[in-house]
Amino acid sequence: MTPFPTKIFDEPELEFGDRHHHPDPRLGLMDAGPLQTFVGDVIKVAVVGSAKTVEDAKGFIDTASTGIEGRSEKHPNLHPAFPGLSNQNPYRCRFEVDDGATAILSQAQIDKIAKEPSHEKAVEMAVDAIVEQLQMLDDGGSRPHVALVALPVRLIERVWSAKVDSDGTTEEEDSAGSDAPNFRGLLKARAMGLNFPIQIVWEDVLDDRAIIPRKIKETSARKIQDMAGRSWNLLTTLYYKGSGRIPWRRLPKEGEYTSCYIGISFYREVGGQQLFTSSAQMFDERGRGFVLKGNRAHTESRGRHPYMARDDAKELVGRVLAAYRTHHKTLPARVIVLKTSRFRQDEAEGIYEALSEAGTELRDLVWVQESYSVKVLRDGNYPVLRGTFVDLGGKGLLYTNGSMPYYGTYPGIYDPRPLLLCPHPGSDSTISQIAEEVLSLTKINWNSTQMNQRLPIPIRAARMVGEVLKYVKEGQAVSTDYPRYI
Repeated sequence: MTPFPTKIFDEPELEFGDRHHHPDPRLGLMDAGPLQTFVGDVIKVAVVGSAKTVEDAKGFIDTASTGIEGRSEKHPNLHPAFPGLSNQNPYRCRFEVDDGATAILSQAQIDKIAKEPSHEKAVEMAVDAIVEQLQMLDDGGSRPHVALVALPVRLIERVWSAKVDSDGTTEEEDSAGSDAPNFRGLLKARAMGLNFPIQIVWEDVLDDRAIIPRKIKETSARKIQDMAGRSWNLLTTLYYKGSGRIPWRRLPKEGEYTSCYIGISFYREVGGQQLFTSSAQMFDERGRGFVLKGNRAHTESRGRHPYMARDDAKELVGRVLAAYRTHHKTLPARVIVLKTSRFRQDEAEGIYEALSEAGTELRDLVWVQESYSVKVLRDGNYPVLRGTFVDLGGKGLLYTNGSMPYYGTYPGIYDPRPLLLCPHPGSDSTISQIAEEVLSLTKINWNSTQMNQRLPIPIRAARMVGEVLKYVKEGQAVSTDYPRYI
């Protein structure tokens, strides 16, 4: 029996300021600052929450500004210190919460929401209360660059329970779930018309003493980090959203063609049973994301494997290329489309037709399959290494999670699960080239500074976009600005 060819990719490098490159987002920021520097000195942050969470948020930023020690001497690369915002400032700017840039949800409001028996109404009430405060900040004299929505535990318990009851994903099955809206998606949709993006943060991020009920933690697959790690993640997100600038991007290889990455995901309309709409998230080679909403989609038997009709696929990719040309004044030499369901032939032909009419010759269409029965085992106590790749004869098994020598450990909780990459016939790149590129795309996540992200950014972003778009009302303007969705 001939063994399958196997290799382990090096940890992808990222590019920061002054063309500096490093595999670790945190050390790269410390060494050279962000790829795109903010034009001002201060990013103005507003906070909406209870009296306590607003105070906690202001205290968190003040504490982070002075610097925080790392948690572990045993794994210093996994848990590095946060250097603060004076000397060796990773963002080359400061973050401030003005006295007039806070808004308080009263305990009476929170109590009323918490006691509301209807899941749907409770979520609607919470979103309405928060958006009202955000709108006041937008209309006031201390308009921020970005706003923190600091959720107290009591509110989290109520709105998260509603989210758990509502099955929002449609890519695995067409399950209607309850009518309760997804709190995060509804809030982002209602806040889309503001002049600044928002960042939702839970109380236990801001206060170590806050206790989130175990049931909520388990359903969210959420693991709280040490204070330094939380500072890295939160301030990086605030930098990206507040400055409109990109902290880092994947380091392009020498001679690499200009590329456009498209992630395609699907979501069910609110109240719909088997009607799907596609959403696309376009990332260019600079790392900037643009949101585009597609037309209705279709599904194969029993709601599985959603897909676009030929004309809809052609139209969507045509719109992506038009947006790319508007931004860059030229077209990409190569387009990569990542999708979490298989490409039907007529769907692929629609994409190819759009690319052909635009004169874009190089293309890769890749079905990214998240569950696969084959596993790779490694000698010793640690799981397989991140970056492990197995060529399965045209398809590829890629471990985007796994043990990491740079961290000196396996940073996950459960056994890592590989991605199965299935290029559509007619793709130009080899499966090895595609796998190495997908691995590098897992590191474009400006909500986290850890390197062990599982999904490539076009897929992850398209899903987050879909969670918000499903709550955008008919006739409401759809923002193309990616920070509005994450």
